[in-house]
Amino acid sequence: MDISALLAWPDHPVAFKVFNTEIYWYAIIIVLGMIAAFVIISLLFKRRNMSADLFTTYFIVALPVAIVTTRLFYCITDGMPITEWFSFKSIREGGLSIVGGIIGGAASVIIVSLVKKVNFFRVGDCIVVGLMFAQAVGRWGNFVNQEVYGGIVTNEALQFFPFAVYINADASWHYAFFFYESMVMLIGAVLLFVNGWLNPKKPNGLNTGIYFTIYGLTRTIMEPLRDPQYILGNKVPWSMVMSIVMLVAGLGLIFYVLFMNKKKEGALFGSKTGDPYGITKYIGDKKDEVAYFSKMNMMCAIYPENYVEKVDEDEEEEGEVSEEEIIAELEKNAEKEEKPARKVEWREVKTSDEDEKETEKSEENTEAKK
Repeated sequence: MDISALLAWPDHPVAFKVFNTEIYWYAIIIVLGMIAAFVIISLLFKRRNMSADLFTTYFIVALPVAIVTTRLFYCITDGMPITEWFSFKSIREGGLSIVGGIIGGAASVIIVSLVKKVNFFRVGDCIVVGLMFAQAVGRWGNFVNQEVYGGIVTNEALQFFPFAVYINADASWHYAFFFYESMVMLIGAVLLFVNGWLNPKKPNGLNTGIYFTIYGLTRTIMEPLRDPQYILGNKVPWSMVMSIVMLVAGLGLIFYVLFMNKKKEGALFGSKTGDPYGITKYIGDKKDEVAYFSKMNMMCAIYPENYVEKVDEDEEEEGEVSEEEIIAELEKNAEKEEKPARKVEWREVKTSDEDEKETEKSEENTEAKK
């Protein structure tokens, strides 16, 4: 069976309609990528000694900012008239740039980190993993829209998917750049996830630097080979410029965090002079948030004394007698003595030993009167 036939470009990018409004496959795929990113980042926050509620705060702030800047960057670099930037018709026709989203998202994460007084690199090491996976998923939206492909593949022996894709517009096979980038992002996301899941040691910021290096390098290689219509910028190839900037920034960040850790801790990784872990301190969404013990949190196994065991309020301690059981027992005893049962308040409940002593004392008084 020819896999190229199974993965042929769709005849149209519309998935279905809701009240005569077309819902595109591209939008569905992007949303699925966002959901996957949210789950992955939430898991890493918990694993790396941070509250999932803290990430929710970042998500609520960063997501809308990133969406707006994704659109803004495209409109500005493409030379679109300002009146069309956020018009419904223009938005429906498309036009987004992941570079703009990265810029806006990073800026908002930095601002929230400053307000919350949280190490930006520690948070970033978790966020970039989800972002990378979302990009891997999102590139399949370009597959549906017949976007992000390279030059024509003339060698018939190479005209097969996933090496190449068939483009309906010019009835030709092209290099499947969307697939190459998707696979690079997926492999990178898996490796960074494993590192974040298993490695608690200093320094923070490595995952962040590696992400920018991988993404910047991938785009720097592919941008000159892409179809010119998909390169942002009329006079300045902004997508190419920003790819180089991300590559340089990523390499610079990796060098910086390793150099500073060597200088402060005496080692590139971990520490020779103090605590080797970069995530020892628990970070919650609020200052007074309690750090509860969790098997998912890797620091709980290292420093269990820093965490509180969470007790289920619905469960009673073994052997403990409830208030209702004590009252029922006392009322039952009162009936046996043929005395009117009196309402027993919780604070007046006495132990069974005290009840026996009072009963014996009462019997002695009765005998004395006789």
